[in-house]
Amino acid sequence: MVEFEGLALTIKDWAPILVPGLLQTAEYTRAVVRAYDPFLPEDAVEGRVAARRARAHIFENPRKPQYWAVLDEMVVRRPVGGPAVMAAQMEHIAAMARRHRIIVQVPSLAEGANAGMTGMFKLMTFEDAPPLAYADGSETGRLQDDPAVVTRSTLSYDLIGGAALSPGVSLALIEQAAKEYEDAQRTRSEDRDLA
Repeated sequence: MVEFEGLALTIKDWAPILVPGLLQTAEYTRAVVRAYDPFLPEDAVEGRVAARRARAHIFENPRKPQYWAVLDEMVVRRPVGGPAVMAAQMEHIAAMARRHRIIVQVPSLAEGANAGMTGMFKLMTFEDAPPLAYADGSETGRLQDDPAVVTRSTLSYDLIGGAALSPGVSLALIEQAAKEYEDAQRTRSEDRDLA
């Protein structure tokens, strides 16, 4: 799947659980890897962090891929790695959106169920190849080029995005979450200093 990301003209990520790998900071990735496999040796953790960060080199090209992420509000609210990690992660996403490198939307929790409740997936289009859908799961991922699957996944993505907050309101929500995490980290540090 990694090789396809580098060739894609467009990438659309639906993320109901975690920040998509292409947008993760090293600290966020480290927290996810540690939570998933707490017994993993440090060098293996750092290898996974480096591999995930290397994927983000695709954003060095200012024109492609065009990247659109829809992040469930729980992705923004779940404090993976603690307040400092989440503040940096949310600021990273916001900075990419402010630079017009990505579009990000957040469906409000108040909306309830959505068309993406079955899990994470990614849609990719290419210049000289048919579009692909990639479904991500624990210990496995499945790349699909079946037109019916790609069409259904595209419809699901459109339904999720259509019910989500606008990109501008989503960016404001992400920036507000970053500020709340920064405030929580500051309070935590002050409490430690007083103890």
